Parts: sequence; C-alpha cells; structure tokens
Amino acid sequence: GKSSVLEGLTGLPFPRDSALCTRFATQITFRRALESNIVVTIIPDKNTTNEDATRMKAWRKEGLTTFDREDFSKILAEAHNVMGIGDVRSGAKRSFSDDVLKIEVAGPKEQHLSVVDVPGIFRKITEGLTTQSDIANVRAMAERYMSNPRSVILAVIPANVDIATQEILEMAKVHDREGRRTLGVLTKPDLVDRGAEDHVVNLVRGTNHKMKLGWCIVKNPGQQDLKRDDQFDRHALEAAFFKNETVWSKLDRTRVGIASLRLRLVDLLTEIVRREFGNVRAEVVENLKAYETRLKALGPCRETKDQQQKYLLDLATRFQVITTQALEANYGYDDIFDSRPSLRIATAIVNRYDTFSEDVWQKGLTMAFKSKATKKRSADAMDTVTPNVNIQKSALPNSIPPTTVQSPASFTEWQDRKKKSKTTDFQFSKNMDCQFSKFEAGAPNPFAEPLKTMLATRYHSTIDDLDDLLYDEPLPACPKMGVMEWVEKEYKSARGFELGTIGTSLLQGMWKKQSSKWENLALGFTSDCIVLVHSYIRDLLEGICEDNR
Repeated sequence: GKSSVLEGLTGLPFPRDSALCTRFATQITFRRALESNIVVTIIPDKNTTNEDATRMKAWRKEGLTTFDREDFSKILAEAHNVMGIGDVRSGAKRSFSDDVLKIEVAGPKEQHLSVVDVPGIFRKITEGLTTQSDIANVRAMAERYMSNPRSVILAVIPANVDIATQEILEMAKVHDREGRRTLGVLTKPDLVDRGAEDHVVNLVRGTNHKMKLGWCIVKNPGQQDLKRDDQFDRHALEAAFFKNETVWSKLDRTRVGIASLRLRLVDLLTEIVRREFGNVRAEVVENLKAYETRLKALGPCRETKDQQQKYLLDLATRFQVITTQALEANYGYDDIFDSRPSLRIATAIVNRYDTFSEDVWQKGLTMAFKSKATKKRSADAMDTVTPNVNIQKSALPNSIPPTTVQSPASFTEWQDRKKKSKTTDFQFSKNMDCQFSKFEAGAPNPFAEPLKTMLATRYHSTIDDLDDLLYDEPLPACPKMGVMEWVEKEYKSARGFELGTIGTSLLQGMWKKQSSKWENLALGFTSDCIVLVHSYIRDLLEGICEDNR
C-alpha cells in the first residue's frame, strides 16, 4: 500500500512487481524549473566501501523528461544490481541497503517538495531472502528518517488489520511525542470485513485511537484494475468507490481520497515550514560560521609551488615579527601573547637569570662563610623547596657515584667503611633532599656533613626530545665546617717551603674547589633556557599554523 499511496501523491508510476518492492530508501525531490528534466542517482551510505561508493556514484540516469511504469521498473532493477541487492540464495550481497535512490524531478509546474519512501517494518524472516539483521536494519533506517523534526510521518496502515498491533505507530510516538507531524493513512477499505466498517469509520472521525492530525483513508487501484487498463483514472475510480459505498460515503470529504490527502499534506508542510523557519535559519548561520572557520583554518590555497612558497614565507614572516616583539617584551603588539603566556620568552629568561644569581650565591660555594648574612642565606637555601630534583631512591640503592657527589673526604675510604656497616638507608626530606639517615652505631660517617642535602640545579621540566641536550644533576649542600677551618686544613695539606707566606698555587687550588659547583649551576641554567626556547618555538608554531597538518 505504501508505494501506491506514494504513486498517488507524486504521480510517478511505481512498479507493482513484488521482486522490486522497497529494499532501500527512495528520495523523490521536486523542484520548479523552466524545463522538465528527471535525474536518477544513487547516494552511497557513509559506511560503504570506497570501491562500491565509486561504482554507485558513477551510475546515473539523466536527460529524461518522463518515464512510464516499464521504464521505472528497469531503473529500479538496475539500482538493485548496482547496490548488490537481491535474493541471497542467488549470490546477492544483501537483501536491503542503506544506500539511497534519489530521483530529482524538475519542471515548470512542480512544487518544492521531498518525499522519502522507506522499506516497511516486518517481524518475520523469509528463508534465503531476509535475515534477523535485516529486521533491525530496516527499523533503524525508518527511525533515522522519522527522527527528522521537519518531516511529516505518514503512517500507512491497511484498514483491515488491528491498529493496536501496528508497531509503526509506537515508533512514531517516540520521535513525535506531541503528534504534531504524524498523519495516519488507512488503505484497502474494500478488504474490510462486513460489519467491521464502523470501527474504521470511527478511526477516521477521531472517536477511536485519536491522533492530533487524525486519519485519512484512500482507495488504491487493485491488481485487477492495473491489468485491465494501465491508463485508467485512479482518482475517478477512488471517488466513485467512496461515493457509491454507503458506509464510506458518510465520511468527511476532507478525509477521503488521495486528492484530499495531498491537500492536507500541503497545509501541514506549510505549517511546519512556518514553525521551523527560524530554527532552519539559525542552523544555516551556525553551520556557515563553522565552515567558514574551518575554511579559514585551512589557510590560503596551496596547490601550486608558488602558492606553497608564499604560504611558508608568510608564516616565517609572522614568526619573525612575533619573535622580535617577544624579545623586546612588547606583549601588547599581538593577542597571541595573552592566549599563550609561554611566548613571553624575554620575561621567562630574565626571571631565570634572577634565579641563577640566587643559586650561585646560595648553592655555589663549596664552603660557606660564617658571617651573619651568609648564615641567613645558607639557612634559606637549606629550607627552600627545590623543584625538579630527579633523584630517586631506587637510583641510589647502596652508593652514590663519585661524579655526582663531591667531598673533600676520600670516596675510597668511605666505601671501605660502608662495607663494614650493616645498615645504610637513604631518605628524602620534605624539600626533596637526599640525605643519610642512619649508620651503624659507633661507626664514624665522614660524609655526614658534606652529604646532608642535595640541591637542584633545574627549575623547568625536561622535554623528552631534548634528553641528550639537557643537564640535570643535583649539588651537595655546603657542610657545616667553617671556611677558616677549611682554609687551615687546605694550607696544611698543600703548603710548601714558604716562610710566613702562602703560595699562589694554594690560592688557585682553593679557588678551583670553592667554585667547583658553578659549572653545574651554569649547565642547569642553560638547560632551563633551552627548554624555555624550545617551548616558545613549539607554541608559536602551533599558534600561527592553524592547520595542524
């Protein structure tokens, strides 16, 4: 009955062959044009393979001004073959398809309208023809079109069946809760049993199974009518049936016949267009902005070599201009400095300069001078939380490499004593220090003073790509031994035959030891600057290259 109703509404001669029944969605689009023209194409489903999609897009019928039922049957048969639809027992890929057969009808008398015919809902499978998955696929296909809030749902149901058992009505309620776009259409009134007509009449009148838009009833041509004369006037036969049959002649004429159904659809579509026009306009504007943004993000056309060179040159120029302003700390020049604070490279480097200066004063001495100011600065340095100290307990299980720990005491001597010790533990303080916590009772610890605390030289996280370039070794803090004690010790361990004087070689050696941490601090400072510059370059490129490719 669906195809017959669709034929009456569209005027297209849908075939009656059961082998060509609806196995896919058929979209019929009418539009007004100066000349009559019919174009038939296939819209592949989004999940179709590239090979099948290419084949379907290549199939096309155009240049037609009209076609009869036989021509339409041939077109549908070709569409079945292109989509791979047929009897699975004969080698066909599938029984139903999510691809869409699109028929565009243009002419001077056509109205702008689109009608979609979808396969009918069924519950039982036919061996060799349909499967259980076909039931779910057909249902999903119907719901996909029914969910469109700007569509009219025509629930076509035979009049000789129980309305309460029709699943299509329940599906319509799900997608149209208010019933503002669901119109019931009853077919086959000539097959209603004698005595049961009153129930159908009550449906059309709205006393049973009420629907907001109500019900219409139509009389489609039967197989005998089609066999007798293909040029018959279906509207005349339908009008005569509802006029001559006593039961149906009492119905409201606006609810009877395909012509009345067409008028109701026109009014209903006009109401929906009026109601949804504002929403459509808002969606068009929103989608237009979204696509304009995407188009802008693609940048200028870069098809030719000259266009590609110009595009790269523009990027390089913008990179240079922004970098110049960043080095001059002119952050008001471009909004990119507000959206990406990491581009304030001059400020970041200067702040790291200040930190480096403090580190040289607080951490750079091998032996601290015990003046009041120095005591205060040393205490502050010991209490400061030092970030990014990459020392793990597992990395120091039983010993500390001599390249990491510097001490005036003998590393070999400490190793010998450690072998005699039964327990040696390492713990971390709240400011991420590495220290010796306990030794065997009575065993002297020559490193108790110089190895109490390990201080960081880095303040910015390491980047994986730069592991080979960055330095990240901590420093031992100053021991409690006073500088004068250390000077006397050094003097006694390195004096020569001078009488009452200190040799210049002793001063050079002491200065070398006193400044031995400066290299590590300088390398830590340089590594942080490398990280800052690397982050700047990466973030600036991301900022000016909107196309991530």
